Amino acid sequence: MIVFEFKVKAKSAQYAAIDEAIRTAQFVRNKCLRYWMDNQGINKYDLNKYCRVLAKEFSFAAELNSQARQSSAERAWSAISRFYENCRNKFKSPKGFPRFKKNCRSVEYKTSGWKLSENRKAITFTDKKRIGRLKLKGTYDLNFYQLDQIKRVRLVRRADGYYAQFAVKADLRIKTKPTGRAIGLDLGIKYFLADSNGKTEKSPKFYRCCERQLSRANRKKSKKYRRGAKLQSKNYHKSRKRYARKHLRVSRQRKEYCKRVAYSVIQSNDLVAYVDAPAACRRLDLNVKGLVRNRHLSKSISDAGWSTFRRWLEYFGHKYGKVTVAVPPQYTSQDCPKCHHRVKKSLSQRTHVCGNCGFVEDRDIAASLNILQKGLSTAGHVGNYAWGDLTSWAVGAILSSNGESENQESSSIV
Repeated sequence: MIVFEFKVKAKSAQYAAIDEAIRTAQFVRNKCLRYWMDNQGINKYDLNKYCRVLAKEFSFAAELNSQARQSSAERAWSAISRFYENCRNKFKSPKGFPRFKKNCRSVEYKTSGWKLSENRKAITFTDKKRIGRLKLKGTYDLNFYQLDQIKRVRLVRRADGYYAQFAVKADLRIKTKPTGRAIGLDLGIKYFLADSNGKTEKSPKFYRCCERQLSRANRKKSKKYRRGAKLQSKNYHKSRKRYARKHLRVSRQRKEYCKRVAYSVIQSNDLVAYVDAPAACRRLDLNVKGLVRNRHLSKSISDAGWSTFRRWLEYFGHKYGKVTVAVPPQYTSQDCPKCHHRVKKSLSQRTHVCGNCGFVEDRDIAASLNILQKGLSTAGHVGNYAWGDLTSWAVGAILSSNGESENQESSSIV
């Protein structure tokens, strides 16, 4: 599944219609979640049937395309099924009980409710929300694909405008010449990554570099906020959007950096072994969402972009036919890569010194050597990705499970 994104150009009335469609999709999703809470034994198909009940009961819900309502119900069921899966797997951290959405930014259509123009440079939405014809601005060419290959169309609201995303079912495989090389990667905070060849990549720290600008924009926004006012002034909303655009710029810089590094790694190697969580934070259950609860490292962890890098690494590995292996992280920074003697060290110790064989190496590089050894030992069953889960970018056809469609701003600033 490939996701193409175009910026949307329209009139202010059409933007307002898109906002109304997004609010309706949020309403349907929350009502389906409430229906599941109030009734036992509800499954995915019951939620799809409930969408028809909502359309009969609420006129504004009937104005939204029927398959768009079903997509909202599928979003609710995605949260429910993830909660069930975490309970079955006895997840240590909070199980993630489904919550009601407050600030949705997208509405998703399936194969109906929209129509592309002949030159594929505009799209017209045919439901009763009166969105109408939208111009598509971008460099991608949809003429290479048939209309039946487009499985989803999504309208997304971001801080700098509105976007249309197209999920196209196509073969991603590209044949490349084998390089005969394998590499192990260890992600961290001091270095973005350290590989088993002894090379390191410095962390760009995009958020740290723009922190003063973000703080200044946040102060300006706060000065224009009126406590207790039912409606804020136009100047406040201008400052809020300006602050959100700065955050969006930082997130895009981080994404492009992770994309470039992942592409370079995949093109240079036939097998890439990596670990889900960096050695600096392995005591916190290997969950990035849980890792950021560490108040000493949370800002640096969020600024690193480990999850984004992993998604792009797996995506490029699938596209170019390379093997990517996620290995268990236990003791990769403690064991000696030469004699496998366990040398315990604190986070402040950045050099690995083995008292058994005398091997001395940088801590992160030594960890990458251990990761490579584990990756080579599990390369025979990489289809399970050493954890029993699918790749993070290929969970399903719904755009919310792809890396391209993640929310790129905080819900509190948009």
